[in-house]
Amino acid sequence: MKKLITITTALFAASPALAHHPLAGAKMETFMHGMLSGVGHPLLGFDHLFFVALVGIVGVYTARHYSVPLAFISAMLIGTLFSSFGFAIPATEIMIIISLLALGGIVAAGRKINLKSAMILFAITGLFHGSAFGASIAGQEIAVGSTVLIGYLLGLGIIQYLIVILTGFVAITIWKASEATAVSVRMSGAFVAGIGVFLALEEIEGAAFNALGLG
Repeated sequence: MKKLITITTALFAASPALAHHPLAGAKMETFMHGMLSGVGHPLLGFDHLFFVALVGIVGVYTARHYSVPLAFISAMLIGTLFSSFGFAIPATEIMIIISLLALGGIVAAGRKINLKSAMILFAITGLFHGSAFGASIAGQEIAVGSTVLIGYLLGLGIIQYLIVILTGFVAITIWKASEATAVSVRMSGAFVAGIGVFLALEEIEGAAFNALGLG
């Protein structure tokens, strides 16, 4: 668990510097520009980052490590694309919190998710994560042009797939966690669920302050 936190925290810490900066501030005009921007963007939110990492860990125990996470990534890209064109899915923040609590709770309990359930869960959660992601980021690429946007989505998908594969590799090779009931795997689930609890408390606090006219 410490190694996963170290890896992901290091990536997260580097993310603000990576966003759009692979071009050193130069104007985005080509497919490659968009792709570089997409590679630099996926680590901007720790909630999304750690959820993607957990998707990779869960995928290992479905016996489809390389293919099942694609359900999440594909849906995430679709959600990003729709949201960036103004078709945002309602209640995305709430659903992201629920997704963290749900997947984190399942993993923390040591439960193995079967192939069909994992694909459905990943596809649904991917849409919401993508919608939130697109609303805040991808619209910038749309303003530049479709070629840049296509490159952006491709880079975004590739880097997140690499994160998924990396975390699965960590679980099996470094943690030696051959089963979903392994302590290190369950701790990773508890960690993600804890992030969900933290975000839920923030939402409740914000709603309370707004209700009291203090927001």
